[in-house]
Amino acid sequence: MDEIDKKILQTMQSDASLSVAEIAEKVNLSTTPCWRRIQNLEKNGVIRARVALLDDKHLNLKTTVFVSIKTGHHDAAWLQYFSEAVSSIEEVVEFYRMSGDVDYLLKIVVPDIEAFDQVYKRLIQKVQLNDVSSSFAMEKIKCTTELPLDYV
Repeated sequence: MDEIDKKILQTMQSDASLSVAEIAEKVNLSTTPCWRRIQNLEKNGVIRARVALLDDKHLNLKTTVFVSIKTGHHDAAWLQYFSEAVSSIEEVVEFYRMSGDVDYLLKIVVPDIEAFDQVYKRLIQKVQLNDVSSSFAMEKIKCTTELPLDYV
């Protein structure tokens, strides 16, 4: 990956709705070579998808909850079951297996605390958990989908 590919990626991270011609102009390429580079980045999995980012407030999703989970289960079968159960809950927008004191971390978006309680009840109906701790975000200070490109 060269500097032109990085410029293409940065441009697309900022606005994926741009046409190939607009991207090409921003990175000082002609349209056909720019299109080929984008196709290659997609083929190689660098560009996973082109999506629309929705505003949570306009969708009445004003509450972000981070849920820390500790479990006594550490076998493959339980992890598979747990992963499927959590992934089936649409309010869970991010799901991580962690190192350290917490085994799993979930990011959940909902309208309010009552809606979170309903999500929590669905979660514990599906899976037995040992220790669950929820933290409510008070303010979103930085939230971006743009990844740093200096490490490529």
